[in-house]
Amino acid sequence: MTEMNIAIAGAGGRMGRILIEAVQQADDARLAGAVNHAGAPGIGEDAAAFLGQPAGVIVESDLARGLAGAQYLIDFTRPEGTLEHLAYCAEHGIKLVIGTTGFDEAGKAAIAAAAKKTAIVFSPNFSVGVNVTMKLLEQAAKALSTGYDIEVVEAHHRFKVDAPSGTALKMGEVIADALGRDLKECGVFAREGVTAERDPSSIGFATIRGGDIVGDHTVLFAGIGERIEISHKSSSRVTYAHGALRACRFLADKPTGLFDMYDVLSLNG
Repeated sequence: MTEMNIAIAGAGGRMGRILIEAVQQADDARLAGAVNHAGAPGIGEDAAAFLGQPAGVIVESDLARGLAGAQYLIDFTRPEGTLEHLAYCAEHGIKLVIGTTGFDEAGKAAIAAAAKKTAIVFSPNFSVGVNVTMKLLEQAAKALSTGYDIEVVEAHHRFKVDAPSGTALKMGEVIADALGRDLKECGVFAREGVTAERDPSSIGFATIRGGDIVGDHTVLFAGIGERIEISHKSSSRVTYAHGALRACRFLADKPTGLFDMYDVLSLNG
């Protein structure tokens, strides 16, 4: 079994620590690097000290030092940080697993360009269950293409900075594509006051933020006399970490290219 040398971005954050623990527990992975932005807590300390089992890997703010021994970088941070890491990894042939959300079109284009130099899995959600849910939504949208109003409802913790979530937007895109629509034209992201009757071709979004909700997503197909709800609820971020490791394994034999979790899970087609 070939061991994967994996670095973690945002090493001091909630998701970063979960990723570090997952790598430490995996039989086929080794923590080879850890990076965080300058001034962040934990810079200069052992990346796995919080586990009580030091890894001998120091959290670095300098990418050259932090990624010196890495074949892969798992990045669940913020767009500005991820784009900086992206440029470095593309230049040095380090494969990337990107779970960061909130990119604008320019950011997405930069990821696509970098994938010509290194292999990347880019997904708004690395949960295996969420991606299976996406496939179910595609099938449901095709079967319920007329007579059903579609609403996407998502809930996350109070610390999340982007809305709707990247997962909710991806769900909307999957549904819109299945219906032959463009989400930029049919998505409705705010309702207030007298909004007139609902446009039957629209896809609505509702966002909830509060407490420590890890991530809940429900898509409602509301018809006359019945409604169908397809939901996924996360109780732990560990599922995202396991999906990210699965993505690293998928990239093992890929020199370049842009992939998503559908590719990793063989859900395309």
